[in-house]
Amino acid sequence: MRAAVARDNRLVVEDIDDPIPGPGEALVAVRACGICGSDLHALQFAERLVEVMGESGVSTSFDPARDYVMGHEFSAEVLDFGPGTTDAPVRVGDLVTAFPVAITASGIEPIGAYSNVYNGGYAERMRLTAALCLRVPNGLDARRAALTEPMAVGRHAVARGAVTERDAALVLGAGPVGLAVVAELRRLGLDTVVVSDFSPRRRAVALAMGATDAVDPARDDAAEVASRAASGKQLVVFDAIGVPGSLTLAIKAAPMLSRVVVVGSCMEPDTVTPLLAQTKQLTVAFSFAYDPIEFADTLRSIAEGEIDVTPMLTGTCGLDAVADAFVALGDPEDHVKILVEPGGPSGVHSL
Repeated sequence: MRAAVARDNRLVVEDIDDPIPGPGEALVAVRACGICGSDLHALQFAERLVEVMGESGVSTSFDPARDYVMGHEFSAEVLDFGPGTTDAPVRVGDLVTAFPVAITASGIEPIGAYSNVYNGGYAERMRLTAALCLRVPNGLDARRAALTEPMAVGRHAVARGAVTERDAALVLGAGPVGLAVVAELRRLGLDTVVVSDFSPRRRAVALAMGATDAVDPARDDAAEVASRAASGKQLVVFDAIGVPGSLTLAIKAAPMLSRVVVVGSCMEPDTVTPLLAQTKQLTVAFSFAYDPIEFADTLRSIAEGEIDVTPMLTGTCGLDAVADAFVALGDPEDHVKILVEPGGPSGVHSL
Protein backbone atom coordinates (compact mmCIF):
# COMPACT_ATOMS: atom_id res chain seq x y z
CA MET A 1 0.00 0.00 0.00
CA ARG A 2 1.01 3.64 -0.37
CA ALA A 3 2.03 5.71 2.64
CA ALA A 4 3.81 8.94 3.56
CA VAL A 5 6.78 7.62 5.51
CA ALA A 6 8.76 9.70 8.00
CA ARG A 7 12.45 9.09 7.39
CA ASP A 8 15.48 11.22 8.26
CA ASN A 9 13.30 14.21 9.25
CA ARG A 10 11.42 14.25 5.95
CA LEU A 11 8.38 12.60 4.36
CA VAL A 12 8.75 10.09 1.54
CA VAL A 13 5.73 8.63 -0.27
CA GLU A 14 6.29 5.02 -1.24
CA ASP A 15 4.88 1.50 -1.10
CA ILE A 16 5.10 -0.29 2.24
CA ASP A 17 3.85 -3.67 3.42
CA ASP A 18 0.10 -4.02 3.82
CA PRO A 19 -0.97 -4.22 7.47
CA ILE A 20 -2.20 -7.67 8.47
CA PRO A 21 -4.67 -7.66 11.37
CA GLY A 22 -3.98 -10.05 14.21
CA PRO A 23 -6.42 -11.54 16.71
CA GLY A 24 -8.66 -8.82 18.14
CA GLU A 25 -7.73 -6.34 15.41
CA ALA A 26 -9.62 -4.65 12.59
CA LEU A 27 -8.24 -3.82 9.16
CA VAL A 28 -9.50 -0.43 8.01
CA ALA A 29 -9.21 1.81 4.97
CA VAL A 30 -8.34 5.39 5.90
CA ARG A 31 -10.93 7.88 4.68
CA ALA A 32 -9.56 11.07 6.31
CA CYS A 33 -6.70 11.91 8.65
CA GLY A 34 -5.93 15.31 10.14
CA ILE A 35 -2.41 16.69 10.23
CA CYS A 36 -1.65 17.54 13.85
CA GLY A 37 0.78 20.16 15.08
CA SER A 38 2.54 17.42 17.02
CA ASP A 39 3.23 15.67 13.70
CA LEU A 40 4.93 18.81 12.42
CA HIS A 41 7.06 18.88 15.56
CA ALA A 42 7.75 15.14 15.56
CA LEU A 43 9.24 15.26 12.08
CA GLN A 44 11.93 17.60 13.43
CA PHE A 45 12.10 16.77 17.14
CA ALA A 46 11.34 13.03 17.35
CA GLU A 47 14.63 12.29 19.11
CA ARG A 48 13.92 14.92 21.75
CA LEU A 49 10.41 13.56 22.25
CA VAL A 50 11.83 10.13 23.01
CA GLU A 51 14.18 11.72 25.55
CA VAL A 52 11.30 13.53 27.26
CA MET A 53 9.25 10.33 27.38
CA GLY A 54 12.14 8.62 29.13
CA GLU A 55 12.52 11.49 31.57
CA SER A 56 8.78 11.20 32.28
CA GLY A 57 9.11 7.52 33.12
CA VAL A 58 7.29 6.39 29.98
CA SER A 59 8.96 3.41 28.35
CA THR A 60 8.86 3.19 24.57
CA SER A 61 10.35 1.01 21.86
CA PHE A 62 9.95 3.79 19.29
CA ASP A 63 13.13 4.47 17.34
CA PRO A 64 12.99 7.72 15.32
CA ALA A 65 15.96 6.52 13.29
CA ARG A 66 13.69 3.86 11.76
CA ASP A 67 10.80 4.47 9.38
CA TYR A 68 7.41 5.35 10.84
CA VAL A 69 4.04 6.55 9.53
CA MET A 70 2.24 9.32 11.42
CA GLY A 71 -1.42 10.27 11.55
CA HIS A 72 -3.52 9.81 14.70
CA GLU A 73 -6.56 11.98 13.83
CA PHE A 74 -8.37 9.53 11.59
CA SER A 75 -11.64 8.10 10.40
CA ALA A 76 -11.72 4.87 8.43
CA GLU A 77 -13.93 2.17 6.93
CA VAL A 78 -13.77 -1.34 8.38
CA LEU A 79 -12.59 -3.85 5.76
CA ASP A 80 -11.96 -7.03 7.74
CA PHE A 81 -11.02 -8.50 11.11
CA GLY A 82 -8.11 -10.58 12.32
CA PRO A 83 -8.53 -14.27 13.14
CA GLY A 84 -10.74 -15.06 16.11
CA THR A 85 -12.17 -11.54 16.37
CA THR A 86 -15.81 -12.29 17.09
CA ASP A 87 -16.87 -9.67 19.63
CA ALA A 88 -15.98 -6.45 17.79
CA PRO A 89 -18.39 -3.55 18.46
CA VAL A 90 -18.32 -2.62 14.75
CA ARG A 91 -18.96 -4.39 11.47
CA VAL A 92 -17.39 -4.54 8.01
CA GLY A 93 -18.42 -1.42 6.12
CA ASP A 94 -18.79 0.77 9.21
CA LEU A 95 -17.17 4.19 9.28
CA VAL A 96 -15.20 4.34 12.53
CA THR A 97 -12.71 6.29 14.52
CA ALA A 98 -10.71 4.98 17.44
CA PHE A 99 -8.71 5.94 20.49
CA PRO A 100 -5.28 5.91 18.79
CA VAL A 101 -3.54 3.12 20.65
CA ALA A 102 -3.28 -0.63 20.13
CA ILE A 103 -3.72 -3.07 22.99
CA THR A 104 -1.17 -5.85 22.50
CA ALA A 105 0.10 -8.82 24.46
CA SER A 106 3.14 -6.78 25.51
CA GLY A 107 1.25 -3.61 26.45
CA ILE A 108 -0.09 -0.48 24.80
CA GLU A 109 1.38 0.77 21.54
CA PRO A 110 0.65 4.21 20.05
CA ILE A 111 -0.99 4.35 16.63
CA GLY A 112 0.05 7.11 14.26
CA ALA A 113 2.43 8.68 16.75
CA TYR A 114 5.78 7.37 17.88
CA SER A 115 5.47 3.77 16.72
CA ASN A 116 7.51 1.72 14.28
CA VAL A 117 4.98 -1.13 14.55
CA TYR A 118 1.55 0.40 13.90
CA ASN A 119 1.28 2.81 10.98
CA GLY A 120 -0.96 5.85 11.27
CA GLY A 121 -3.42 7.47 8.91
CA TYR A 122 -0.95 8.86 6.38
CA ALA A 123 -1.48 5.57 4.59
CA GLU A 124 -4.16 3.73 2.67
CA ARG A 125 -4.87 1.19 5.41
CA MET A 126 -4.31 0.65 9.12
CA ARG A 127 -4.88 -2.02 11.75
CA LEU A 128 -6.70 -1.07 14.92
CA THR A 129 -7.71 -2.78 18.14
CA ALA A 130 -11.28 -3.75 17.27
CA ALA A 131 -12.58 -3.25 20.82
CA LEU A 132 -11.51 0.40 20.72
CA CYS A 133 -13.25 1.22 17.44
CA LEU A 134 -16.23 3.56 17.66
CA ARG A 135 -18.92 3.54 14.96
CA VAL A 136 -19.42 7.06 13.64
CA PRO A 137 -23.07 7.95 14.40
CA ASN A 138 -25.78 10.13 12.87
CA GLY A 139 -24.41 9.99 9.35
CA LEU A 140 -21.45 12.17 10.32
CA ASP A 141 -19.04 12.42 7.40
CA ALA A 142 -15.49 11.11 7.45
CA ARG A 143 -13.87 14.55 7.48
CA ARG A 144 -15.60 15.77 10.60
CA ALA A 145 -15.34 12.41 12.32
CA ALA A 146 -11.56 12.58 11.87
CA LEU A 147 -11.49 15.66 14.10
CA THR A 148 -12.71 13.71 17.14
CA GLU A 149 -9.12 13.32 18.34
CA PRO A 150 -8.01 16.98 18.29
CA MET A 151 -11.32 18.15 19.74
CA ALA A 152 -10.92 15.66 22.58
CA VAL A 153 -7.66 17.46 23.44
CA GLY A 154 -9.71 20.61 24.06
CA ARG A 155 -12.26 18.63 26.09
CA HIS A 156 -9.55 17.32 28.39
CA ALA A 157 -7.83 20.70 28.79
CA VAL A 158 -11.06 22.35 29.90
CA ALA A 159 -11.64 19.51 32.34
CA ARG A 160 -8.10 19.93 33.72
CA GLY A 161 -8.94 23.57 34.36
CA ALA A 162 -12.10 22.57 36.26
CA VAL A 163 -13.98 25.12 34.17
CA THR A 164 -17.71 25.65 34.68
CA GLU A 165 -20.24 27.87 32.92
CA ARG A 166 -19.78 30.40 35.73
CA ASP A 167 -16.18 31.07 34.65
CA ALA A 168 -14.70 33.26 31.93
CA ALA A 169 -11.79 32.22 29.73
CA LEU A 170 -8.82 33.68 27.89
CA VAL A 171 -7.30 31.40 25.23
CA LEU A 172 -3.84 32.35 24.04
CA GLY A 173 -3.40 30.94 20.54
CA ALA A 174 -6.02 30.04 17.93
CA GLY A 175 -4.33 27.12 16.25
CA PRO A 176 -6.17 23.77 16.23
CA VAL A 177 -5.52 23.18 19.95
CA GLY A 178 -6.77 26.63 20.95
CA LEU A 179 -9.79 26.23 18.70
CA ALA A 180 -10.58 22.88 20.32
CA VAL A 181 -10.52 24.60 23.70
CA VAL A 182 -12.82 27.35 22.38
CA ALA A 183 -15.29 24.80 21.04
CA GLU A 184 -15.45 22.98 24.37
CA LEU A 185 -15.87 26.21 26.32
CA ARG A 186 -18.72 27.11 23.98
CA ARG A 187 -20.27 23.68 24.51
CA LEU A 188 -20.17 24.23 28.27
CA GLY A 189 -22.03 27.49 27.87
CA LEU A 190 -19.45 30.12 28.89
CA ASP A 191 -20.59 33.57 27.85
CA THR A 192 -17.08 35.08 27.92
CA VAL A 193 -14.38 33.41 25.81
CA VAL A 194 -11.65 35.78 24.64
CA VAL A 195 -9.05 34.54 22.15
CA SER A 196 -5.70 36.13 21.36
CA ASP A 197 -3.85 35.41 18.10
CA PHE A 198 -1.81 37.43 15.60
CA SER A 199 -3.49 35.77 12.61
CA PRO A 200 -6.64 37.48 11.26
CA ARG A 201 -7.79 34.23 9.68
CA ARG A 202 -7.46 32.26 12.89
CA ARG A 203 -9.18 34.98 14.89
CA ALA A 204 -12.10 34.75 12.45
CA VAL A 205 -12.23 30.96 12.82
CA ALA A 206 -12.17 31.33 16.62
CA LEU A 207 -15.20 33.61 16.47
CA ALA A 208 -16.98 31.15 14.19
CA MET A 209 -16.32 28.36 16.69
CA GLY A 210 -17.68 30.19 19.70
CA ALA A 211 -15.26 32.85 20.93
CA THR A 212 -17.00 36.02 22.10
CA ASP A 213 -14.02 38.24 21.30
CA ALA A 214 -10.84 37.81 19.28
CA VAL A 215 -7.89 40.07 20.05
CA ASP A 216 -4.85 40.94 17.97
CA PRO A 217 -2.05 41.04 20.58
CA ALA A 218 -0.09 43.40 18.33
CA ARG A 219 -2.78 46.02 18.94
CA ASP A 220 -4.56 45.21 22.19
CA ASP A 221 -3.74 43.71 25.57
CA ALA A 222 -5.65 40.43 25.64
CA ALA A 223 -5.49 40.21 29.44
CA GLU A 224 -7.11 43.63 29.82
CA VAL A 225 -9.80 42.80 27.27
CA ALA A 226 -10.54 39.50 29.01
CA SER A 227 -10.58 41.02 32.49
CA ARG A 228 -13.08 43.67 31.41
CA ALA A 229 -15.25 41.12 29.65
CA ALA A 230 -15.17 38.74 32.61
CA SER A 231 -17.12 41.26 34.74
CA GLY A 232 -16.03 39.77 38.03
CA LYS A 233 -16.13 36.11 36.94
CA GLN A 234 -13.16 33.88 37.61
CA LEU A 235 -10.85 34.04 34.59
CA VAL A 236 -9.15 30.83 33.45
CA VAL A 237 -6.19 31.33 31.10
CA PHE A 238 -5.20 28.67 28.52
CA ASP A 239 -1.72 28.59 27.00
CA ALA A 240 -2.47 27.03 23.62
CA ILE A 241 0.65 28.47 21.99
CA GLY A 242 3.34 26.16 23.33
CA VAL A 243 6.52 28.08 22.57
CA PRO A 244 9.21 29.42 24.88
CA GLY A 245 7.75 32.42 26.70
CA SER A 246 4.08 31.53 26.26
CA LEU A 247 3.74 30.07 29.76
CA THR A 248 5.11 33.29 31.22
CA LEU A 249 2.65 35.21 29.05
CA ALA A 250 -0.21 33.14 30.47
CA ILE A 251 0.97 33.62 34.05
CA LYS A 252 1.19 37.38 33.55
CA ALA A 253 -2.31 37.44 32.04
CA ALA A 254 -3.88 35.46 34.87
CA PRO A 255 -5.44 37.47 37.74
CA MET A 256 -4.93 36.70 41.42
CA LEU A 257 -6.11 33.30 42.67
CA SER A 258 -6.99 32.10 39.18
CA ARG A 259 -6.04 29.12 37.03
CA VAL A 260 -3.65 28.60 34.12
CA VAL A 261 -3.93 25.53 31.88
CA VAL A 262 -0.99 24.62 29.64
CA VAL A 263 -2.24 22.70 26.61
CA GLY A 264 0.15 23.88 23.87
CA SER A 265 3.20 21.60 23.73
CA CYS A 266 6.50 23.46 24.00
CA MET A 267 9.26 21.32 22.51
CA GLU A 268 12.14 23.43 23.79
CA PRO A 269 13.50 24.34 27.22
CA ASP A 270 11.79 27.35 28.76
CA THR A 271 12.20 29.48 31.86
CA VAL A 272 9.64 31.01 34.18
CA THR A 273 9.81 33.15 37.30
CA PRO A 274 8.06 31.00 39.94
CA LEU A 275 7.58 33.97 42.25
CA LEU A 276 5.35 35.62 39.64
CA ALA A 277 2.85 32.75 39.83
CA GLN A 278 3.43 32.32 43.55
CA THR A 279 2.58 35.88 44.51
CA LYS A 280 -0.63 35.60 42.49
CA GLN A 281 -1.30 32.21 44.14
CA LEU A 282 -2.13 30.70 40.79
CA THR A 283 -3.06 27.11 40.12
CA VAL A 284 -1.13 25.93 37.05
CA ALA A 285 -2.28 22.69 35.40
CA PHE A 286 -0.65 20.89 32.51
CA SER A 287 -2.92 19.04 30.08
CA PHE A 288 -2.01 16.25 27.69
CA ALA A 289 -4.25 14.22 25.38
CA TYR A 290 -7.55 12.84 26.82
CA ASP A 291 -9.09 9.69 28.26
CA PRO A 292 -11.25 7.13 26.40
CA ILE A 293 -14.50 8.47 27.86
CA GLU A 294 -13.67 12.03 26.77
CA PHE A 295 -12.75 10.72 23.32
CA ALA A 296 -16.04 8.86 22.88
CA ASP A 297 -18.16 11.73 24.17
CA THR A 298 -16.37 14.16 21.88
CA LEU A 299 -17.42 12.04 18.90
CA ARG A 300 -20.98 12.15 20.20
CA SER A 301 -20.80 15.93 20.64
CA ILE A 302 -19.65 16.44 17.05
CA ALA A 303 -22.22 14.03 15.64
CA GLU A 304 -25.06 15.67 17.58
CA GLY A 305 -24.08 19.19 16.57
CA GLU A 306 -22.92 20.39 20.00
CA ILE A 307 -19.52 21.12 18.44
CA ASP A 308 -19.19 22.41 14.89
CA VAL A 309 -15.73 21.65 13.53
CA THR A 310 -16.51 22.91 10.02
CA PRO A 311 -14.88 26.36 10.38
CA MET A 312 -11.46 24.89 11.12
CA LEU A 313 -11.44 22.55 8.11
CA THR A 314 -9.50 24.49 5.50
CA GLY A 315 -7.94 21.95 3.14
CA THR A 316 -7.41 18.39 1.95
CA CYS A 317 -4.55 16.61 0.25
CA GLY A 318 -3.66 13.25 -1.19
CA LEU A 319 -0.77 11.15 0.08
CA ASP A 320 1.57 12.62 -2.51
CA ALA A 321 1.14 16.12 -1.05
CA VAL A 322 1.49 15.48 2.68
CA ALA A 323 4.93 17.12 2.70
CA ASP A 324 3.47 20.13 0.87
CA ALA A 325 0.66 20.29 3.43
CA PHE A 326 3.22 20.38 6.26
CA VAL A 327 4.75 23.45 4.61
CA ALA A 328 1.35 25.09 4.04
CA LEU A 329 0.44 24.69 7.71
CA GLY A 330 3.42 26.84 8.59
CA ASP A 331 1.50 29.89 7.38
CA PRO A 332 -1.49 30.64 9.66
CA GLU A 333 -3.10 32.70 6.92
CA ASP A 334 -2.96 29.75 4.54
CA HIS A 335 -4.52 26.88 6.49
CA VAL A 336 -5.79 25.84 9.92
CA LYS A 337 -6.47 22.12 9.52
CA ILE A 338 -5.62 19.99 6.48
CA LEU A 339 -6.99 16.48 6.12
CA VAL A 340 -5.09 13.73 4.34
CA GLU A 341 -7.44 11.71 2.13
CA PRO A 342 -5.45 8.76 0.74
CA GLY A 343 -7.92 8.18 -2.08
CA GLY A 344 -8.20 11.85 -2.98
CA PRO A 345 -6.70 13.81 -5.88
CA SER A 346 -3.12 14.99 -5.99
CA GLY A 347 -2.03 18.25 -4.40
CA VAL A 348 -3.30 20.41 -1.56
CA HIS A 349 -6.82 21.76 -2.09
CA SER A 350 -8.61 24.47 -0.14
CA LEU A 351 -12.11 23.85 1.16
